[in-house]
Amino acid sequence: MSRPEVQSLVATEKRESAFAVFSAFLKLGLTSFGGPIAHLGYFREEFVNRRKWITDRAYADLVALCQFTPGPASSKVGIGIGLSQAGLPGAFAAWLGFTAPSALALILFGFGILALGGRIDLGWLHGLVVVAVPVVAQAVWGMARNLTPDAPRVTLAAASAIIVMIWPTPLGFIGAIVAGGVAGWLLFKASVDEEHVAIGANVSRTAAVMALALFFGLIVALPALRAAFPSSQALALLDSFYRAGSLVFGGGNVVLPLLQAEVGPPGWVSNEAFFAGYGAAQAVPGPLFTFAAYLGTVSTLPPNGWIGAIICIVGIFASSFLLVIGPLPFWDALRRFRPMRSALTGVNAAVVGMLLAFLYDPVWTNAIRSAADFGLALAGFVLLMFWKLPAWLVVVLTAAGGVAIRFARTLL
Repeated sequence: MSRPEVQSLVATEKRESAFAVFSAFLKLGLTSFGGPIAHLGYFREEFVNRRKWITDRAYADLVALCQFTPGPASSKVGIGIGLSQAGLPGAFAAWLGFTAPSALALILFGFGILALGGRIDLGWLHGLVVVAVPVVAQAVWGMARNLTPDAPRVTLAAASAIIVMIWPTPLGFIGAIVAGGVAGWLLFKASVDEEHVAIGANVSRTAAVMALALFFGLIVALPALRAAFPSSQALALLDSFYRAGSLVFGGGNVVLPLLQAEVGPPGWVSNEAFFAGYGAAQAVPGPLFTFAAYLGTVSTLPPNGWIGAIICIVGIFASSFLLVIGPLPFWDALRRFRPMRSALTGVNAAVVGMLLAFLYDPVWTNAIRSAADFGLALAGFVLLMFWKLPAWLVVVLTAAGGVAIRFARTLL
């Protein structure tokens, strides 16, 4: 890679140590509430405006790359910034600092659920299940406004929702994404932004090709290994969570349908425990993908606990590293390829439909059992959408509402 390409990403000649990168991202991992869009705002303020580790134009291009590829966009942006400052150690340090606080909090919450012996009927825990309804509804609302602004894309989203509700399996989700991409390629003409600069971050083309080969190789190899060793639950966990992290566009809430389809039908995690953990994930800072650590902790089959958490967190985030390192040297040419951008337009619309289907089943069907539950979910939605309260506060209030509903029922 030539020197000018590296200069396009970093704002100054000065590089930081991996420890400095870890410290900066640890602060954000402890304080970054609000989901991936808010995370990107925090990153820009911290690394573009305050620390000046990256130029504003290069940051915009890095965000575009991370949204263009599957996986958690904010985590991948963090990995890219760490890579630009301290190479591969910096990339790992950025990920660890940003991810560890929420992962540890959710692992501890998972051990608390296990200590309760699966009794998810407690009022506050049911409140955590109910809060999934307004949170996912808010995500559907916001994504639909941005990604399905016209009749063809609304129709594509509706078709995707129907596909996923008819075939609520990982294969159905993948089929909806592929169908969305093909439809987008055929129906939409995407514009090409010529303003952004090329990105480079100390990544050679050889390393990039190796990362991409490993990304696609694992997608093929892990299912084959799982089939060859059907008794290995560790391989099953790694395969399921790697695939979830590798095939979901939009990140955040969009990964939930795939995760639920992976852990629900085989009986690894009950629906009640799944949504209680999802509610708790809304109350902690950092990336929502750390929900995987909770699922690994509460899995009914060993390895679970700490070991299961580590396997799941490695599985779901592994592709994030590969999809930052791999495309970087080729991104400038790829983003100018109109068919690819057209296909992504269709994929984004399909993602909205997937999330809409997930909002109905299993989120709504598991959470809303009475008129009181509906009222609690409606209140949470109003607080999120119109009063603009932070998600963690709405989680706390909804959990309290669950306690109140349970108490009222005991009096009747």
